[in-house]
Amino acid sequence: MSETDTADGPPPFEDAFSGDDVEQRIYGTILQTREPTTASAIADSADCDPKTARKYLGWFDDLGIVTRHDGHPATYERNDAYFEWRRINQLAADHSVEDLQDRVRELTTRITEYEEAYDAASPAAVDAVAAAEGSDEQTIDDVYSDLADWATAREERDRYERARQQRTGGEREQASG
Repeated sequence: MSETDTADGPPPFEDAFSGDDVEQRIYGTILQTREPTTASAIADSADCDPKTARKYLGWFDDLGIVTRHDGHPATYERNDAYFEWRRINQLAADHSVEDLQDRVRELTTRITEYEEAYDAASPAAVDAVAAAEGSDEQTIDDVYSDLADWATAREERDRYERARQQRTGGEREQASG
C-alpha cells in the first residue's frame, strides 16, 4: 500500500470486491453486469471457480436476483425488477404513510410545473432543441437537465406511490385482522 492509500478508503474500482467473500464478489459482479453473461465470465470477474459461480448464480436465480437464459452456455442477467421491488419495499419500511404521501405530493407539484412550463404531458413529448431555440433564458443543456429531472421525478413518484399503496394495504390488513 502506498503512503497515499488509507486502510479505510474504498478499494480501487478494478478490484472493488477483493476483500469480500466469493458470494459478495459474485453479487457485486452481477450488479455491474448490464447484459446476459456466462457463468465463466462472471467467475473471471469475481475471481472464483466457474462451478462456484454457477452454484451462487443458481441460488440468485431462485431468489429472483438474476434471470437465467437457457442456451449453450447459459447466461445470467441482473433482474432489474427485483431491485425495483426491493427499493419499493425499503421505502415502505423506512417511511410512514404520511411521509410517503407528502413526497408524492411534492413530486406531483414538480411534475405539474414541468408540464406547464413545456406544455407537454411527459418529457418524451418535448422537442428539446425547439424548446431551447424558443427560449431566451434556457440553453439546450438547461432543457435537457429539466427533461432528465422531470423523468426522474415521474419515476420516483411512481416508486413512492407504490410504497404508499403497499404500506396502506398492509395497515388495512392489520386493522382488519
